[in-house]
Amino acid sequence: MSSKVVVSMSNIIQLQDESELRKTLEDKVQVTGTAVKDQAIGSASNASPVVVIYFWADWAEQCKQVESVIDDLAKKYTKTQFFKVEAENFEDISEAYEISAVPTVILAQKAKIVGRVDGANVADIVKKVAEACAADNGIKTEPASAVKPAELQQDLNTRLKGLIERAPVMVFIKGTAAQPRCGFSKKIVGMLNEQNIKYGYFDILTDEQVRQGLKEYSDWPTYPQLYISGELVGGVDIVAEMIESGDLIGMVPAGAIAK
Repeated sequence: MSSKVVVSMSNIIQLQDESELRKTLEDKVQVTGTAVKDQAIGSASNASPVVVIYFWADWAEQCKQVESVIDDLAKKYTKTQFFKVEAENFEDISEAYEISAVPTVILAQKAKIVGRVDGANVADIVKKVAEACAADNGIKTEPASAVKPAELQQDLNTRLKGLIERAPVMVFIKGTAAQPRCGFSKKIVGMLNEQNIKYGYFDILTDEQVRQGLKEYSDWPTYPQLYISGELVGGVDIVAEMIESGDLIGMVPAGAIAK
């Protein structure tokens, strides 16, 4: 991998040379080609600050939301170093941190990973960064009791509504449209393709908060889930029945039918 100049803005670094991350973590986490070693290097103290490492890919839709959150957190926690690592361009680092999907956020201190969030679980990212970085930045954190469950649920419902309305036809599946990761998801994607229906999709395996929250929001316990114009249609069996009867295509907006 060729060395490049690291683009740095304030306390955010878009990694372009892995040596920059190695240098920052040399007294915190030793990154090798195959593992994160659980041993301190040098004489780092217990007060070593936490470093936030955000792994992303430009093809992953969920990364856009998480990147915005990382930028906002960096503005709040100005004494904390944030790294943005394009996972596929830095395979050794991704392998060291066992990155199997993006987005993933790692919080590292000395020789330990002190926090990890897989997927676009924004609430969990904000919570873990606050817990790990507030003290280093002289910020007092609210006790857990100050967070009201009703407020968190309202925020989640707002996010779910936005995901459902992201496209006129929206399907929530396991995996991607190109690579479904269960038989039912593969079947519903195939049915939509056969009907020449243009659709958006969300991979529920990347976000446990969405995966569990949508079941309650829609009062539908299984996946996949198909939505048209913001309304739940149902799962594989219902979609198959509606295709057979001709009802499904009648529900699809004209602009969502490929010509």
